[in-house]
Amino acid sequence: MNRIKSNFSYLSGLQIKQYESLKNLYESWNHKINVVSRNDILELNTRHVLHSLSIAKFIDFKPKSKILDVGTGGGFPGIPLAIMFPDVSFHLIDSIGKKIKVVKAIVEELGLTNVRAEKIRSEHVEEKYDFVVSRAVTNMTDFKKIVDGKFSTINNHQIKNGIIYLKGGDLSLELKNFKSARIVEINKYFKEPFFETKKIVYLPISCKGMGSH
Repeated sequence: MNRIKSNFSYLSGLQIKQYESLKNLYESWNHKINVVSRNDILELNTRHVLHSLSIAKFIDFKPKSKILDVGTGGGFPGIPLAIMFPDVSFHLIDSIGKKIKVVKAIVEELGLTNVRAEKIRSEHVEEKYDFVVSRAVTNMTDFKKIVDGKFSTINNHQIKNGIIYLKGGDLSLELKNFKSARIVEINKYFKEPFFETKKIVYLPISCKGMGSH
């Protein structure tokens, strides 16, 4: 928790309390429904919360922005980001109902009013968003296909609307056809060994919903 507070010194008392509550909430729910691996639950703040918040180091979402979290699983990166940006709307989706059940319960216990969690496949989502975030759901080629057409044509940020993806390892082959993709090494933000191979991939999407290659 100290790492979160030291990296985001401007957090309010409420935000700190919400982040502090996450470990107990996930431990409690994990006994009923396994949404976080046993090993990761011990390192929740680093491997899940801080990892999710690397996106908040990369971009400062503006108030009233709309963010879609595809394949949110247990609520990452959506829930930590929703705590960080209380004036931004987050739509967390997953095709597995038991995971969404946990997400809804944790959102309610945290008192987050800017989060909507839904059991739905991304292909069936018909709304438009500023950004789509996700954590290594699939390769970028397939992921881009399932989120095409879900981006607002109005750009309100310094970077164009698009995909912000958390991935690890060597991405050169996966991204060779995406010339406009930008890769940010997360270890420039956080120095823990866990982040040595972790990256943020940003892919801007043109207004017509087709990716820039």
